[in-house]
Parts: sequence; structure tokens; C-alpha cells
Amino acid sequence: MRTFLGRLLERVFPRTPDFHRLLDNQCDLAVETMTTFVEFMEQGAPEKGARVRELEHHGDDLKHSNMDILNRSFATPIDREDIVRAVVTLDEVIDYAKTTVREMEILQVSPDDAMREMAALLLEGTRSLQRGYAKLRSTPLEAEADAQAAHKTERRIEKVYRSAVANLLDEERIKRLVDSEGDEGRAAGILAVVRMLRRRELYRHLSNAADRVEVAAETLRDIIVKSI
Repeated sequence: MRTFLGRLLERVFPRTPDFHRLLDNQCDLAVETMTTFVEFMEQGAPEKGARVRELEHHGDDLKHSNMDILNRSFATPIDREDIVRAVVTLDEVIDYAKTTVREMEILQVSPDDAMREMAALLLEGTRSLQRGYAKLRSTPLEAEADAQAAHKTERRIEKVYRSAVANLLDEERIKRLVDSEGDEGRAAGILAVVRMLRRRELYRHLSNAADRVEVAAETLRDIIVKSI
């Protein structure tokens, strides 16, 4: 049972929440989501897609809880703006995973090699962030290597993305499809082009997710610099 003096001191000098653990939780959920997302890409199993959506809902709850804790905190061991950026960008990675799953279902697009490769790289990037943010409490300088690894992940995904789009939207291939002989041939060709454009939209979602990984890595770097 707390004493009167203890309660008084807690009001005057409120305890600072464990913001390092807060960021660790955000990273852990991002890694769990991206792990399930990779499994969805590999298996195409509807239950994996449903699990990604479920984790995204958990992510929204966690983000709102963390932001509420931040808003009610008198002091923070990490710059407030950096905490906000870290929480928001990590949550956005989860959001893009859910959006990609949902649009694949709506547009009836199955995973291909490029999508699987980008998903695997996204998981690799979030794991780098998880390792880096976990080191901030005790060995922030060592987190720089993890921030760099996450940053490189974005560039690797961008290369896969550009190659996939170039192959998908090859002009000669499209021309052959559209110029197919007969009405049925042309209709089938146009339908194939529409499907290509749908797939390209999903490539874009994965590229955008990589952009959020990069922002999270830049935020990690900013925190490291301010910690030394």
C-alpha cells in the first residue's frame, strides 16, 4: 500500500514510461506482421491474409496507446518528435502489408516471384529495425549498423521493383496482346493488360512500404545521434 508521501511524490514527479520498451513493442509487432505477410506471399493461404489484417488492427491499437502514453508524459528519454516518427512509420509498414493483402484479394492477383522477393526484403528490413531499436537503451552506437542495414533494404527493394515493372510493362509484349487477331483475341489481350496494371499497383504498395522502412531507419539514426 502506497504511503501519502509516495502518492504525493508520484504526482509531483510522475514516473517516466519505458519508451524504449514502447518502441520495442512496435518493432516486435511489425516483425510479426511481416513474417506472416511473407508466409501469405509464399503460400497464398487466406488464413495468412486474415492474420495480417488482424495484426494490423492490433497495430492501430498499439499506436493509439503509445501516442496516448506520450501525450500524457511529462518527460521522455528520447526526443518526442522522434518517438512519434518511429511509432507512425513502423505502423505504416504494417498498414501497407494489410493494404497489399486486401488489394490482392479484391483484384484477384496471385503472388509472383518479384512480390515474394520484396516481401522477404521488407521482413529483413523490419528485423534490422527491431535489432537497432532494441540497442538504444544500452548500446546506441551499435544500432547504427542496423539502421544502415534497414536503409540498404529499401534500395534493394527499389531495384526489384523497377525490374519487375519494366518486365511487366514491356512495350512489345503489350503491343502483341492488344493486337491479337480477332475480337476475342483483342478482348483477351486487353484483359491481360488490365491484369498487368493491377499487378503493377501491388508492386507500388510494396515499394511504398519500403519507403516507410527507410524513414524508420532515418529516425533510428536521428535518435542515435542525439543519444551520444
